[in-house]
Amino acid sequence: MATPHVTEPAPFVLQLRRGPDSGLRILAIGAHADDIEIGAGGTILRLVSEGVVAEVRWIVLSAAGDREAEARAGAAAFLDGVGQVEVIVAGFRDGFFPYLGTAVKDHFEQHKDSFEPDLILTHRREDLHQDHGLVGELTWNTYRNHLILEYEVPKYDLDPATPNLYVTLTEATCNRKIELLRETFRTQASRPWFDPDAFRAQLRLRGMECRAESRFAEGFTCRKVVI
Repeated sequence: MATPHVTEPAPFVLQLRRGPDSGLRILAIGAHADDIEIGAGGTILRLVSEGVVAEVRWIVLSAAGDREAEARAGAAAFLDGVGQVEVIVAGFRDGFFPYLGTAVKDHFEQHKDSFEPDLILTHRREDLHQDHGLVGELTWNTYRNHLILEYEVPKYDLDPATPNLYVTLTEATCNRKIELLRETFRTQASRPWFDPDAFRAQLRLRGMECRAESRFAEGFTCRKVVI
């Protein structure tokens, strides 16, 4: 009896496509300039390199002056090659999101009917940075029927994530992510947590956890998947 032909599965990103002729529409949300890039930059680079991203709405909620310029430069660098990109930068006060809750929620509500994403990248709800945690919470309040992946941002707070979804990355992609972080966010270079060694260590740790052949990965919290 002949062995049936088995077609190898496409890269995971293709499984997220809405149809054979349509690419992903991604909503990326970060409290501050560099959050999206630190938490999900490698995944974004992989998606873009595989040519399956059609449109991105990139929202940064707290950035002004040099930080706004960095937020826009980060989006341009990580989304290079994507045809439709909308970058929205708001000026909410850093560190005060919970005390500005009504205004921040209104900002979320303004966007929910004007863009229908296939994939949302946002902060973890349990993130102990007050701004990050509120953004994660409001994402779930606003988007009730979407695939949401919550990324992690390493920092001083003792709130280590326990990812349940991993995106494997090549070492070249990790190198590119770290290179772009260093080139783009120069205002953060003196901060002890903005450290290429720390970024690489996190990528390697997540790669070890998911036994990635490439040795590197980004980890996410995925609370709900509907098939």
